[in-house]
Amino acid sequence: MTEAWINQVFCEDALAGLARIPDGSIDLILTDPPYNLGKDYGNASDQQTVDEYLRWTEQWIDAALPKLKPNGSLYIFLTWRFSPEIFVLLKKRMTMMNEIIWDRRVPSMGGSVRSYSSVHDTIGFFVRRKDYYFDLDAVRIPYDAETKKARSRSIFVGAKWLEVGYNPKDLWSVSRLHREHPERADHPTQKPLEIIERMVKASCPPGGVVLDLFMGSGTTAIAAKRCGRDFVGFELNPDYCAIIAERIAALDAPPPPPEKKKPVPRSSKKPAVKRTATTP
Repeated sequence: MTEAWINQVFCEDALAGLARIPDGSIDLILTDPPYNLGKDYGNASDQQTVDEYLRWTEQWIDAALPKLKPNGSLYIFLTWRFSPEIFVLLKKRMTMMNEIIWDRRVPSMGGSVRSYSSVHDTIGFFVRRKDYYFDLDAVRIPYDAETKKARSRSIFVGAKWLEVGYNPKDLWSVSRLHREHPERADHPTQKPLEIIERMVKASCPPGGVVLDLFMGSGTTAIAAKRCGRDFVGFELNPDYCAIIAERIAALDAPPPPPEKKKPVPRSSKKPAVKRTATTP
């Protein structure tokens, strides 16, 4: 029997809704909380004082971590402004494996004239214990043909790493979603599927469950479904909940049938016979 909370996005505060989820039932927490930069998410969640924001962050972390399985993991998107403090909070509770830098490929124009332009997000990767789930082969990046050719000496023949690709580094250069991008939904801080799917494939086993406390546009749910995992999450803004429902419904909808090619009508007239001139 499928649990009632599986594959659901609840339109409510995560701190209240987490009571729905049994302890030790989540394989991966993957979440993108408000950065406290004053963004308009239809509520005041991104407009707190520094002390309020850090207290609130500690509160939801302590409520969410018991939901993780012993070999579970956590990814959290942050801004450099608060990542040091929040990383310290998490280091007291988990083991930090990586600080990942997401290069958003922001064009080289504009920006502050009194500091360096900020063009990245910070992602923390944390685990509960040493035997955490991690499938490197699922996220390896293939080598190009030239690299494989250059490694043609006998000592490289049959090398797994050459055939299946290399380990992704901790600098991820993936463009942010522009307004005209086909993935783009009506959300100010939507993350690319490419990034979220990499985390899901690496750190959640097939058939496992991903928890996102701040679903936003629902990208975590979409990534989980596309990768054969289950999901559960929360979102305060009812407008965003509607966007999530639409995106999930579109993913579940059957693909349109292929268009049949229209037969080319044959002309009723016989082709003219080309006559050649003859010498009289």
